[in-house]
Amino acid sequence: MLEHIRNFCVIAHIDHGKSTLADRFLQLTHCVSEREFHDLMLDDMELERERGITIKASCATMHYETGGQPYDLNLIDTPGHVDFSYEVARSLRACEGAVLLVDANQGIEAQTVANFEQARAEGLMIVPAVTKIDLPDSRPLETMAEMEQTLGLDPDGILAVSGKTGEGVDRLLEAIVARVPPPQGDPEGPLRALVFDSFYDEYRGVVVYVRVVDGRVEEGQRVTMLGSGRSYEVAELGMFRPAMTRQPSLACGEVGYLIAGIKNIRDVRIGDTITLTDHPAPRPLPGYREPKPMVYCGLFPQDNKDLPALRTGLGKLSLNDSSFVYEAETSDALGFGFRCGFLGLLHMEIIQERLERENNIPIIQTAPNVTYEAVTRSGDVLTVDRPARMPPLAELAEVREPWVGLSIIVPVQYIGNVMKLIERRRGVHQKTEFFSDQRVMIAHEMPLAEVICDFFDKLKSVTRGYGTMDYDLIGYRSGDLVKVDILINANPVDALSFICHRSEAQGRGRRIVQLLRKRIERHLFAVPIQAVVGSQVLARETISPLRKDVTAKCYGGDVTRKRKLREKQKAGKKRMKAVGSVYIPQEAFLAVLEGEES
Repeated sequence: MLEHIRNFCVIAHIDHGKSTLADRFLQLTHCVSEREFHDLMLDDMELERERGITIKASCATMHYETGGQPYDLNLIDTPGHVDFSYEVARSLRACEGAVLLVDANQGIEAQTVANFEQARAEGLMIVPAVTKIDLPDSRPLETMAEMEQTLGLDPDGILAVSGKTGEGVDRLLEAIVARVPPPQGDPEGPLRALVFDSFYDEYRGVVVYVRVVDGRVEEGQRVTMLGSGRSYEVAELGMFRPAMTRQPSLACGEVGYLIAGIKNIRDVRIGDTITLTDHPAPRPLPGYREPKPMVYCGLFPQDNKDLPALRTGLGKLSLNDSSFVYEAETSDALGFGFRCGFLGLLHMEIIQERLERENNIPIIQTAPNVTYEAVTRSGDVLTVDRPARMPPLAELAEVREPWVGLSIIVPVQYIGNVMKLIERRRGVHQKTEFFSDQRVMIAHEMPLAEVICDFFDKLKSVTRGYGTMDYDLIGYRSGDLVKVDILINANPVDALSFICHRSEAQGRGRRIVQLLRKRIERHLFAVPIQAVVGSQVLARETISPLRKDVTAKCYGGDVTRKRKLREKQKAGKKRMKAVGSVYIPQEAFLAVLEGEES
């Protein structure tokens, strides 16, 4: 019965104890036996355990009894990092309620505010809780006061829990049953199931995560994806307990998985609606807004024979992570590869590591860049997601770059340090809001390109680890931006070109040419390395040529013989410079990229 189902997710800032609380939920509801239980049950990815963060939202269905009534609680554990906010957005759409966790030691952080606003906009019932109350320096009462002042929550409705010891978790489960409304839907209507996640299994094809909104689906029935129009026969259905557990059907309001022998990765789209082929629904579910990548970079295999494996690996990852996009591209220097779009730098780092580990492919990654808008003199607006697509300087009327609204929460004593950092990054101050006499939120607007480089690391450095940040895109603005080309022996190397503000162009260009000079081996002719904007040379280094002693065979005698040999050598080097090519080793590209990051 729908009245006995509760669908909820756990939202919080990164490292506020979401996964630890999920472990206590599983223990209290006896979802897993003590023999099978281990810490971070829902973080089953190797990278998640290594880094101590949640990367993918995970599901679990728990049986819970209170007041003599049995309930099915469908839990979705979400990531906390800003780069995985799309995972949170998808999870919110599959739920009716959200448990908002706030660390009793750290207090409200940037992502706490962002996730709360997102859950409230979706119309979810918020169940607030202060966690980590077992720590000796926790301050639950002050944190509750912050939540009342900042988020407008009633302090009487805020629960105090400890995910580590289990204190107060039973009261939180009872509050979820009491406050979160049951799912709404038509159990007798035509099937409508929302696809909110998926992954690829080598033996069973695409495994689809679904939330049944209306109707019912059973094994053996034929279903249709309304987005792609393709039909399949359901081979297996089940729930997450938390392991995939098979069952004959999924009813209205339930969350589970569906396997239908889907072999083509492209046939499944996150946000699609599944319905019965012989009794289709009249209209699809609203689905999700397509995520817009903020950061782009090129991924190239170190060995060209790994290109098919890289293509297959990217396809599987894009199925499992729909916020990641890619397309084929070629580079004169690096060969064939793919242009990939990400939501942030951590997202990019995670994708690269997963590609290398899961497919055993060594990868070269080009420098990350944001998407620009180039307005030509004829009035055309072009989207530039890589420097090679920037029109020539003479054809440009203006270049627009993406700006973000940045929220930073820091202790009061670090306001000055943060303000200096933001001023150096072309930030514009908007407002300052005090949460208490100890903590303050500073709102700024800043170019996204300044945020994605190393801003978060610098923020942690100037605030001694206490600063947190969140950002969202607010639009494009015109700026004094230029494309800097790197020329090696007068030939541009597209993989090393970059777009930046004019004030930074000379410094970055000089660093790159100095790094290349150390990494490229000497040739038989002089090799100039230049950083240029249009026809203006910003920096230059020259690799001196190797010198072969062509006069070694001459033992004394007339000096004109030696002079003639040297002139002949000089003419040969001049001809070689005109037709010869410079070998740029992969280590040179890696050194430039690492140097740029540092």
